[in-house]
Amino acid sequence: MKKPLVLIVGRPNVGKSTLFNRLTKTSTAIVDDLSGVTRDRNYGEVEWNGRTFQVVDTGGFVPDSADDFEIAIGEQVKIALDEADAVLFIVDGKSGIMPVDEEVAKLLHASNKPSFVLVNKTDTPKMEINKAEFYSMGLPNVYDVSALNGRNLGDLLDDLLDVLKFSDDPEEEDTRLKISILGKPNVGKSSLTNALLGYDRSIVTNIPGTTRDSIDSVLKYHGEEIVLVDTAGLRKKAKVHENIEYYSNVRTYRALADSHVAVVLVDAQQGIEKQDQKIIDEAIRRRKGLIIAVNKWDLIEKESKTADHYRKELLEKLGRVDYPKFIFISALTKQRIFKVIELAKEVHEERKKKISTKKLNDTLLPILQRNTPPASPTGKEVKIKYITQVGDYYPIFLFFANESKHIPDSYKRFVEKTIRKNFGYDGVPMTISFKDK
Repeated sequence: MKKPLVLIVGRPNVGKSTLFNRLTKTSTAIVDDLSGVTRDRNYGEVEWNGRTFQVVDTGGFVPDSADDFEIAIGEQVKIALDEADAVLFIVDGKSGIMPVDEEVAKLLHASNKPSFVLVNKTDTPKMEINKAEFYSMGLPNVYDVSALNGRNLGDLLDDLLDVLKFSDDPEEEDTRLKISILGKPNVGKSSLTNALLGYDRSIVTNIPGTTRDSIDSVLKYHGEEIVLVDTAGLRKKAKVHENIEYYSNVRTYRALADSHVAVVLVDAQQGIEKQDQKIIDEAIRRRKGLIIAVNKWDLIEKESKTADHYRKELLEKLGRVDYPKFIFISALTKQRIFKVIELAKEVHEERKKKISTKKLNDTLLPILQRNTPPASPTGKEVKIKYITQVGDYYPIFLFFANESKHIPDSYKRFVEKTIRKNFGYDGVPMTISFKDK
């Protein structure tokens, strides 16, 4: 069962990013007094009373005029409501109800999704009178809160958990391999899905933005059921471009969260661009198996660029990320498309692989003793004493040492390369952690 998704909406500068940071216990979202600072969308997870749900901050929008803004935020809420299980609607308790607030409230009424009105910036009990006027919008759940200091957020979260659906049955867990197919708009995600399935599950045209939904499909592969998630790659007319991009990002985020292996499609003629890099970074951050599939390879003149040469160019752009699996395909001609599934199965097995503690220590300790970490600032020698692997879903390696807090990132990268050289883990992000012995 998928984790519930909670949407944060509201006009700029009402405190959406502050609330997001407090709920997720991060500082991912930029917080500033300037309206419209949040240009990219932020996604995170919230844990409360043993339950975990996903949360998305819709960010701000800088309009050319008030009318454009109302259209844009209205489109954004409509799009996002298709995905959300509940909505946190933030308003400003100091400025009162604004026309845009009323428009959002109408959309929430029409959606029938559980909605919670957060009258923000009511920092003290004396200010709770400010929430009274917001009942006029007709939404029943109104809370006077302070995203800045956390006032009354506990009560809100308790009530929010009551309306979200969680799975309490471990038997409901789906053990099938889940592959998310990700990439920019019009890179060929739907074409690849259709080619693998053998029939048109998704609409395919040359117009970016044809796929309006992400569709989970089951592929029967040599008797095994594999779930393919074809995510939307959307663009629309310029007026709502940012909102459509936001919708696509929500799909990507959810697909990544629910998959084991991410197949990032890259256009062979364009190479890795900024948007591709963001998707790859998110897959790594979430420790998903990673395959980079270079699509439209049939359009590349083989005399001008070989696969090995192209792979080297991509690795140069990826910098320190040197472990993805690469494959060169054509969804149109079906060139090597089923090799994608084979690679995903291999990466999935690598991701689950466990190395015994004895083998880790027998193999790695002699190497690390010959290549010791730099001395601590006090001049004390840093020694690694013991290594073990933990983690049920992806590889986490714990290294126990003295003065562990002084081990630099450069040495951690050396350790990761050493693990990969000796034990593989191709296409698999890993976590390297040093603890005091």
